[in-house]
Amino acid sequence: MILQQRTVRSPVSFAGRGLHTGAPSRITFRPAPVNHGLVFLVKSDAGEAVIPARVEHVPTDHTGVRSTALAQGPVRVQTVEHVLASLSGYGITNCLIEVEGSEPPEPEDGSVLSYLELFERAGLLEQGLPAEFYRVTTPVTFSLGDAEIEVRPAARTTLTFHIEYDDPLIGVQQATFELTPALFKRELAPCRTFALKRDVSALQARGLARGGTTRNALIVDDGRIVDDTPLRFRDEFVRHKILDLLGDLTLLGMPIQGHVIARRAGHDSNVALVRELARRERRQPRIYPPRNPRFWDISMIMEIMPHRYPFLLVDRIVELVPGERVVGIKNVTMNEPFFEGHFPGHPIMPAVLIIEAMAQTGGVMLLSSVPDPSSKLVYFSGIDGARFRRPVIPGDQLRFELDLAKLKGPICKMRGRALVGDELVAEAQLMSTMVDR
Repeated sequence: MILQQRTVRSPVSFAGRGLHTGAPSRITFRPAPVNHGLVFLVKSDAGEAVIPARVEHVPTDHTGVRSTALAQGPVRVQTVEHVLASLSGYGITNCLIEVEGSEPPEPEDGSVLSYLELFERAGLLEQGLPAEFYRVTTPVTFSLGDAEIEVRPAARTTLTFHIEYDDPLIGVQQATFELTPALFKRELAPCRTFALKRDVSALQARGLARGGTTRNALIVDDGRIVDDTPLRFRDEFVRHKILDLLGDLTLLGMPIQGHVIARRAGHDSNVALVRELARRERRQPRIYPPRNPRFWDISMIMEIMPHRYPFLLVDRIVELVPGERVVGIKNVTMNEPFFEGHFPGHPIMPAVLIIEAMAQTGGVMLLSSVPDPSSKLVYFSGIDGARFRRPVIPGDQLRFELDLAKLKGPICKMRGRALVGDELVAEAQLMSTMVDR
């Protein structure tokens, strides 16, 4: 699984009223640098605070209120799950989320499509580094009251939810989705908040659901929706529960690579699960990969490139501007297998392998631009103007600098240079074609 860090390209805002408080509020999504994560800047009557969207900041007294909150000292922001699901589902890993008020505004139709429209208006900025993710390596089973949640290893982020309601309109529903931004927008983002009518009065008696209306929520009463609002999906109710689960899982502070299977779960059980996963992940320092990557290390390169020993010829990507430029490093040692025969007693890196390493560096840039790089291969289709200025020997560190010259469909042309220190050792124009595996 490989996920690129990305942020919004420019600030965008949205105003309205909070779902539970009913109070006016405003939210602004602002660009953030690499390794920033999702962070709230809350400005409310209680003061101002910066609150990272991590489970450590969920107050322990915020239970039984059908929402998820974050707090820093006296400053609290509630009902953050829809905002976090929107960012996570759309693949945004770095963002400063400014909230003026104690609760983000609820979109008028009760779905998160309004948030996605904001992101599209702002534009997304690819930031050239992979995001760290939480890789599930062993199954985890968790229960809280009637809720049961299982987490299994999987190649992608996959969410399954099972609900059981005694209202005949909802009844028993189950759905599974393997998440991508396109799927999230199409299948989950349109799905609206819902509640049973008999529960709404109880919530309002506790000072909650003050901003809820039949326009921003589906109110279900004895087998029908109040105001006869049509469903957008036959199983819209369980789909919204999956959206809520995704928002709560975002509190891990990183995307999850695994299959989460939830039965009769809600925000309290979701957050309790995330606390347990975070406790396991943070019990010991993460040595590899680094928590705040500044470059593509070899494990990240191997996630995206199919090459393996003895033909993986790039060790590190130190700069990547998607669709524009890439810089990679190859450390040349005497242990390279090609030195055994090229040449005995006078080791020189074959010129053709310098070009191959250059092409592999360019391949990282091309494959990082597609949603599922494991389904693609980059074929080397042409070389023009290749020149070799001096031999490359053991102990040299090759630096490959490639700029995209032309991209038309699956065919691209790049200008590449190879340097040792400040000395140019090779240059060429390379042509490649991306194909399905």
